[in-house]
Amino acid sequence: MRQADHTEVKQWLTQRGLADVEPTPLLATRLAVRRRAKVADSLLLAAFLIGAALTHALSLPADGTSWLPLLVLATLVVGLLVAQWLLGGWVRRVDQQAGGELPRRVAHPVELGWQAVLGRPHAVFAVATLTGALLLALSVLPIADSTLRNGAIVVLIGLCGTGVGVVLQLRQVLASPAVAEDEASLTADVIMRVEDARALVTPSLVWSLPAIFLYGESLGWWNAVSVALVVAGVLALCLVQFRTADVGTAARRAMATR
Repeated sequence: MRQADHTEVKQWLTQRGLADVEPTPLLATRLAVRRRAKVADSLLLAAFLIGAALTHALSLPADGTSWLPLLVLATLVVGLLVAQWLLGGWVRRVDQQAGGELPRRVAHPVELGWQAVLGRPHAVFAVATLTGALLLALSVLPIADSTLRNGAIVVLIGLCGTGVGVVLQLRQVLASPAVAEDEASLTADVIMRVEDARALVTPSLVWSLPAIFLYGESLGWWNAVSVALVVAGVLALCLVQFRTADVGTAARRAMATR
């Protein structure tokens, strides 16, 4: 293991209450693939937003609802979901390949459900954020503004795809077998699951869609609500993170649950 990898793993362990655990090639491999996947996921989201924005902008001169841009957007949503699913599968595949090289493997002492890994506060926050954005998009559909209506349809398609993608990827995180050889690496395995699950429900795309696409021929209440959703969401997320246990504590509680 390279010195840079050793230092990175040691820092990761120390920050999560595992300072007495020695860095291993297994942890280095798992952290490296997650770091690369995070960068790739950010690029995917950026590409989706740019593609959706261009599609929406090109459809603005048309009167009424144009179905071709909406079909293009639906294709973009499906492409994003498939790419994110493949990205998550790549991470799990690297995990399992690394686990296959271990001389011995241990399993979780208890079944890890979504409440133990994700936690109710984060789940409620994710559902509330998505619901708020959906209700906002639905509420502007009856307004007689074709630009605004097309933007609302864009938001609805993107939000529905995002919701489905989060659920599918969360199931993938929960269903993956443990990749560990002892108690320390088993604890690290659960910590990674908690971090993966919490990252999935961070609503960056849910916040972005209404703010970008819900605008019409003139400013209206929907613009203020779009910004308010982002501000309130950021404050709520900070509160949830402040009031809930850190990932290390959450992982130990999940392992101790019977």
